[in-house]
Amino acid sequence: MTISGFALNFNRSMAGPSFIENLVASCSSKSALLDQSEMTCDNASSNCQNKMIMYGAGLAIAGIGLGYFIGKTYGSKAARCNRDIKLSTDKVVDTVDIEEIGEKKAFCRCWKSKKFPYCDGTHTAHNRETGDNVGPLIVKKKDI
Repeated sequence: MTISGFALNFNRSMAGPSFIENLVASCSSKSALLDQSEMTCDNASSNCQNKMIMYGAGLAIAGIGLGYFIGKTYGSKAARCNRDIKLSTDKVVDTVDIEEIGEKKAFCRCWKSKKFPYCDGTHTAHNRETGDNVGPLIVKKKDI
């Protein structure tokens, strides 16, 4: 396959015609041939090989830059665990009077309970769906 044949296949799948036309014009099929094992250009067309290397390096650098940008933009944000409870406040704070607890009370730690801050067992379904192992905080009266 010649460089121009490679360029035409590349044209159909990835790049615009102006890029490929310029590349094919600078690397004619007579001066640059692609063997099965290596690309060879005669001495008169070393410019052809340099252009191919520069285009490849440019595409690699652009891909790395795009991946870095996407990673920094979307990968650095932590997932939100509270999706329902008091979202209009800066911080969710609940106060429970010790006399209200009685003998024992279970407090939600999965943020999915419909009776928040108390646990209603919703974490069981959450754990089954996500593979998580969250459970309630249990506060009980000390046995004397």
